[in-house]
Amino acid sequence: MLMSAESPPVTPPSLESIQLARRQLSTLVRETPAWQWTGHRIGALVPDDTTLWLKLELFQHAGSFKARGVMLAMQALDDEALARGVTAVSAGNHAMAVAYAARAMGSHAKVVMPSNANPARVAASKALGAEVEQLDDIRAAFARVEEIERTEGRTFLHPFEGENMALGSATLGMEFLRQTGQLDVLFVPIGGGGLAAGLSSAVKRLQPRCRVIGVEPEGADSMHRSFASGEPQRIEHVATIADSLGAPMAMPYSFALCKQYIDDLVKVNDNDLCRAMWLLFSDAKLAVEPAGAATTAAMLKMSEQLAGKRVGLIVCGANIDETTFAECLQRGKPDSGNP
Repeated sequence: MLMSAESPPVTPPSLESIQLARRQLSTLVRETPAWQWTGHRIGALVPDDTTLWLKLELFQHAGSFKARGVMLAMQALDDEALARGVTAVSAGNHAMAVAYAARAMGSHAKVVMPSNANPARVAASKALGAEVEQLDDIRAAFARVEEIERTEGRTFLHPFEGENMALGSATLGMEFLRQTGQLDVLFVPIGGGGLAAGLSSAVKRLQPRCRVIGVEPEGADSMHRSFASGEPQRIEHVATIADSLGAPMAMPYSFALCKQYIDDLVKVNDNDLCRAMWLLFSDAKLAVEPAGAATTAAMLKMSEQLAGKRVGLIVCGANIDETTFAECLQRGKPDSGNP
């Protein structure tokens, strides 16, 4: 676990801007449920007086929280920009959200995905109307998106950096607190940091005493490294089953907000994620991707610290194919033999 260091000055989302974003998104995204988790299996793993709330963002359009920031960004485009279309680079969830939003806004999307992207996400992006290109290298994919932006006039929608992505995620935080009331601890997954940046900025403005904990995979810990160095860091190799949290770098805006508002960081490994997926499926009847189980995995590692606390867990997405899901469940079963 790692405490945040001093952050460079940025202008975080204000309550007024978050409220405005909520109004702008009111007919474009879903208000996803907040659900109190009281199953018998989870009850045996946390203190009796711990209250757990799940924010079920897996039920958002396109299956993840990404639709919030993407819809907000697309709403800001004028008619000419919408006619030229949008572009994005993503391993899956962002691509699907961009495809969904482009279709909903009467525009069109061209997305670049790595060649090892989950085939189900590639197929879903195409089914939602996107033109998909696939390249072997993520750096080549970013370069290709820049070329598309330059030559075709499309607007590039970054997967996690920028004010619109943060504001979209901030609406999630405001919505969750309105549904649950006071929370003592809130766990949020971190990939590139856009979700954590926006959500934590809203939570800390509304409930300053709430402890916000960011969760990263061990094999994709760019935010841990960035906190330690004091500036955004890039990692050379991503190695995690939570591909939605596999951003190879932190970026300045989201990094600065995370440093300002995240209280602690914790890492989880692939076995932790599989165990959490199995628990969510068996006890809460939720079929989530590894990234969607990250907050549960971290909460279980820290459960003894949560006695008497009201705890929130962001369940960020559920875009996973049946075969991979079944393999993760088998790996995560208590009798699977994994350490």
